[in-house]
Amino acid sequence: MPKPRRREYLIEFIPIGHAIKVCAVDPETRVEVSIVGPATASEADLKRTAVRKLEYVLTKKGRAANESAGRRRGMVI
Repeated sequence: MPKPRRREYLIEFIPIGHAIKVCAVDPETRVEVSIVGPATASEADLKRTAVRKLEYVLTKKGRAANESAGRRRGMVI
């Protein structure tokens, strides 16, 4: 059984005073999320948090699309 392909994301770190804003983008869907963390946090921790949030949003959007696909307007007679 082949392993599922691991997705790649674009990650950007933007220092803002004593904090760092991290943006994560899925290039396939163009969904973007951002988090803000302390400048003292490790890059790995900030990146992991941003990617987890992005994966959560992608999953949530996927579920919403699947649920709305089954709904139809109008009345069946």
